[in-house]
Amino acid sequence: MVVKDDAGVTDQVPPVIPALVFDGERISGLVGGSVTAGRFVVGGAGIVIGPAGTVIIAEANDAPARSGVWSAEEVRLIGPAPAPVTERLMRSPWGADENPLPIHITVRLGEEVLYLGTAQVSRASTCDGVLTGCELRFETPLSRELLNRVRPPIAPVDLPDLEWLREVNGDRAAALEHFVTGWYPAAGTAESPSPGSPSRLPGGLRQLYRLAKQRPGALGTQNSILPERDLHTDHLGEMLVFGVENQGGFFWSLLWTLDGLETDPTVWFREFDEEPTAEQEQLSGFLIQFSLFEASMGADYLAMSLRLAAPQVERLTQDLHLVPLRPFWPWAPTYFYVAPGLVVRVSNAGGEEFDVWAGATHRSALDPLADLSVSWTRFDG
Repeated sequence: MVVKDDAGVTDQVPPVIPALVFDGERISGLVGGSVTAGRFVVGGAGIVIGPAGTVIIAEANDAPARSGVWSAEEVRLIGPAPAPVTERLMRSPWGADENPLPIHITVRLGEEVLYLGTAQVSRASTCDGVLTGCELRFETPLSRELLNRVRPPIAPVDLPDLEWLREVNGDRAAALEHFVTGWYPAAGTAESPSPGSPSRLPGGLRQLYRLAKQRPGALGTQNSILPERDLHTDHLGEMLVFGVENQGGFFWSLLWTLDGLETDPTVWFREFDEEPTAEQEQLSGFLIQFSLFEASMGADYLAMSLRLAAPQVERLTQDLHLVPLRPFWPWAPTYFYVAPGLVVRVSNAGGEEFDVWAGATHRSALDPLADLSVSWTRFDG
């Protein structure tokens, strides 16, 4: 690496080897200037900015609310960030510079600083021009051994159990209740039910609305069940629209009859320019599937792999429990597999390849997937 000192003299800085312990003098060489001149703190991580590059010095931790190494592929900064940091990182990923300055990632282990390599900004969020969050991808992923040093594993906690699974084809209302209350922590106090319209809705929807009073996530984070006040009929007045895709590509609805809505009606899936297609499970089973899908998408800890062959999927799911329901979602028929604190969905959009997406309430719940021969697009374990 070539840097210039304060006098403009060009020096050749030896390359840094990953996992090398180094000191403040080496940091000065990486940024091309004084360590203290452009030093900032973002979410507990030190950031040193200089004319030749940026060095991020995180603490070894696994706290979601603090900056640090998130996975073998990713580092996260939790803002707000000072203006110089915002300016440096926000221009980095999208080619504002033809030759963007390198971002070096290090972690402090006690009195030592361990070098991990370089990273690039993959996602950033701002509020009023201030960087509030930033995800950076390592150019070379960390080994499992090194990851465990710089992101020490945290002890497993009590994970949501699978008691609900026994009720799926018995008391589905109980299954939905047990899954939702086990997966989502309660927040706030329950509100009194609204008078009038709830009594006209099928029991499954009324139950989900009741659960969502304390657990808003139960209505979805990727796609969503509409809040009761937003329920509406389609343009023909024949269907009650109650669920929508996050980008508006499709919706779910229930058919009105002369007697109103059935107790456990058929759920109709419809793209806006296509004929409706019936979901394979009635509303009571659909709401369990919807809840599992959203849990897999919106969890704090995720794993994702695309285009797996059937034998790979079989190995991946062999120690998990299949949820005994017919396939969900006509777009890409989907089955669900579960373990305590873990939901894995397997979807097939046609052909012989499958997409797998897993969500977990705690990082340790992903451990059963860690040693599989799978190329993960993302793995938070």
